This record gives sequence, structure tokens and C-alpha cells, in this order.
Amino acid sequence: MSEQVEWGLHCCLTLAWIGGEHPMPAARLAEWFELPPAYLTKCLQALTRAGILQSVPGARGGFRLARQPADVTVMDVMVAIDGADNPFRCTEIRQRGAGVDPSAPEFRTPCAISTVMHRADLAWRRELAGHTLADLLDSAPTGAAERTRRRYALLRG
Repeated sequence: MSEQVEWGLHCCLTLAWIGGEHPMPAARLAEWFELPPAYLTKCLQALTRAGILQSVPGARGGFRLARQPADVTVMDVMVAIDGADNPFRCTEIRQRGAGVDPSAPEFRTPCAISTVMHRADLAWRRELAGHTLADLLDSAPTGAAERTRRRYALLRG
């Protein structure tokens, strides 16, 4: 999982806490978390393409959540940023080497390694799909929402 998934999740939580009336510019979010602006912008654009964020143009524009936090899973954010592909790629190395007959019946089904890796990926995806932004907001430390809103108000002047 890329580092940008973490960035995207934190940005989504921040945008949820400040509310949708005041979109936050990408540059401000990058400053907020001390992240590289160009890479964060790519992350925010991916979330926008996925319908998780909304991009608001103009001088007072920026990004805001496009959906309610309860309607966005951690899996949604991960897929928007990293894609839906399984990170494990079975290359069937068991069929290589001297004396191996690739037409042997044992090679008609996936090997145990491939099976375990795919099951692990499925379990991981189910876990991520079982948690929403609302769940993350609810489990945040007491005062995190208010602290975020105060900090944002100071930045807005």
C-alpha cells in the first residue's frame, strides 16, 4: 500500500471535520501535513475521480468530501489511490527449472502459495471495506475534530 493512501485518509478526515462550506486548497492541505504538494495533488485528484472528493474551482476553491463519511470505506480510498489490483503476482516459478514438465497435472491448479496469498488479499480487502471514514472519525481522539476546526479557522483568518 502506498504512502499516499495514508495521506488520502488523513485529508478526508480533515475535510470531514472542517465541513463542506469551506473547501480546502490542495496547497493548504500539503502545508497542513507537511507533504509534497505535487504528489498530494495527484492523490486528491485520484480521490476526486473516484467520487470521494469534490474539486471546487475558483479563488475560494479547493477540495471537500463529495459523500458522507459513512458512505466512504477505507477500501474506497485505497482503491482510488492504489488501484484494485491484487499486489501478489504469481509468476508460476514452480514450472521453471531443469526437469520440470509444465504440462504436468499439478500445474492445472494454483499452487498453495498463490492460494494463500489470494486469500490473504481477500481478507485484507474485506477488513478495509468494513470500515468507513465515519468509523475513523468516531474513533479519533477526543478533541481532534474541534482542534482541526480551530486550526483551520486560524488559517482562514
